[in-house]
Formats: sequence, structure tokens, C-alpha cells
Amino acid sequence: MELGVYTAVLHDRTLREALGVITDLGLTGAEVNAGGFVGTPHLPVEEVLSSDAARDDYLGVFAEAGVRLTGLNVNGNPLHPDPVGERHAADLHRAVELAGRLGVRRVVAMSGLPGAGSPAPNWVVNPWSTDYLDVLDAQWDLAVPFWRDVDHRARDAGTTVAIEMHPQNLVFNPATLERLVERTGATNVGAEMDPSHLFWQGIDPVAAVEHLGELVLHAAAKDVRINPSARVHGVLDDRYRRLAPEEDRVNLGGDHWLNDRPADAAWHFVAVGRGHDAAYWARFLDALAAVDPEMAVNIEHEDVELGRVEGLEVAARTLREATSRRTEPA
Repeated sequence: MELGVYTAVLHDRTLREALGVITDLGLTGAEVNAGGFVGTPHLPVEEVLSSDAARDDYLGVFAEAGVRLTGLNVNGNPLHPDPVGERHAADLHRAVELAGRLGVRRVVAMSGLPGAGSPAPNWVVNPWSTDYLDVLDAQWDLAVPFWRDVDHRARDAGTTVAIEMHPQNLVFNPATLERLVERTGATNVGAEMDPSHLFWQGIDPVAAVEHLGELVLHAAAKDVRINPSARVHGVLDDRYRRLAPEEDRVNLGGDHWLNDRPADAAWHFVAVGRGHDAAYWARFLDALAAVDPEMAVNIEHEDVELGRVEGLEVAARTLREATSRRTEPA
């Protein structure tokens, strides 16, 4: 099993510096951005696409560091009803082509979420009445041909697309992932198993891995802590604040921005080990290894209480302890 880092948290560093952090952590894998919500500071896209020499030089940077490029990340909303969706869809198509040229087996993406008659994405959480099912039917009718085409592109490129089951997307849990694969007839689309987005939904990621089996293609190591305020506000806490233009805010494409979470949010993303202990993560690694002994597992750091490298150190330490606790051979 290959443990590594998703390098978005290290975008303040050059690629060589980021790979140095990874090796200092005793890890051997890296996942880099190829578009979508995040830019491409660690991937010279046009050069790699147009020049074999540039591609080889790029891969040489990883070889020199002793780190393997295990994934390209292009999370975005390729089904967004405004032009940002077209850009994210183009980024996804390009990432699949890049993966083929780089020999990368996994492209990590989100399924996206259409508006289905609305100018904004419309996430139907609980379709308890027929009108909500009508919205879902319209969304799936848009998603299926798009993802059938992505599956064909991935097959032609010799790669696969691993979908992060992320809320505010059409695919956000094992059932919707299976529905997408079944309705598209996909052979090269499956799941990226990111436990953080499952934990707060009440899903046990180990049970989800065991349920999905070979549909699990790739994994993230990211934890969640459920906070005391969840007892009052629930995990569907919507007390977010719109940030003003003069405030420091993150652009998600077009005129779409990340909102500010409440200080007493019902749950927080935390470094691996700060929500669930090493014994749990050992079971998670065992479940992944039962699907694929060579599964790539990359730390994703979004713990606002810890610094960039500090959070990676906490996560790496937990994963090393989890590895020592595993019941299956490492």
C-alpha cells in the first residue's frame, strides 16, 4: 500500500519543495492538481501535453525525489449550469488525457451537480416527495451521458476516474456511486474513498469499502471530528456566512466563493487521528488492502487548527501507527 500526500496544502511551495516534505514524512506517493476548483501550480499542463521531453522531465522530478505520482486531482463541478461547469468539464477531459501521457492510473474527480432548471446547482438531500424525485430524474438525465463519455475517454487513455463521494454532488454516498456506474455501464469509473465526507453523514467508511469492493479505486486519508454543537444544529448545519469581496476568500470558479463556517460548527475536518484513532485507521487500511494491496492512500490536510506541515506530520504519524496495528500484511 502506497501512502502519500495530496499536494494542494503545499501549493505555497515549488513541486520539488513539496516532494521534499513528502519524503521527510517518510511517505512515497503524491497526488497533484490538474484543474477544477484548484489551479495547477505543481503541473505544467500545456508543456506535458505538447512535449514528450517535458513530460519525461516532469516525471524525472518525482523519480529524483523517490516519490511516485499516484493521482491527478481535478475536483470541481463539471455539471454546473453556468460557464464554470464547461471549464471544469474541460479540465476533467484534459486531466484524463494528462493521466494517459503520464502513466497515472487514477484521476480524482467529483461527479458534479446540475441545476436541472435552476441557475444554480440544486442538491436534493432527501427526496421525500415526487417533485424532488423529478429534480433528481432531470439531473441524472444530464449526468449519465456526460459520465458515459468520461468513462470512454478514460478507457481510451488507459486510466480510471475515481469519484470523491462528496455532498453537494449527485454522487455523495455508495448508493449514488453504484447508480452512476450502473446507469453509464462504466468500466473505468469508480470511487475515491475519502472517509471525511462519509463520517459526518453517519456512514462507516470501512463498511462502505467492504460494500463497494472493487469499485474503490483510490483513497484519501482525511478525518472529521463531530463537535458538541451537532447535538443542537445537526450535521446538516447551514449557518455559513458569505464573505465580503474585501475579505480573504477562496474562488471556486466564476463568481463562486467559499463561505465561512460558523465558529461552533457541528463538525470540522481534522488531521488523521484527531477524529478517529489509529486502531480505526488500521481497519480502514485493511479494508482497502483487501480490495487492492497496492491502493494509493494520500493524506489530504484541511485541519484549520494545525499548520500545513504540522497537520501532515500528525496524519503521517497516525498512519504509521495504523500500519503497525494492521491485521493484514503491510
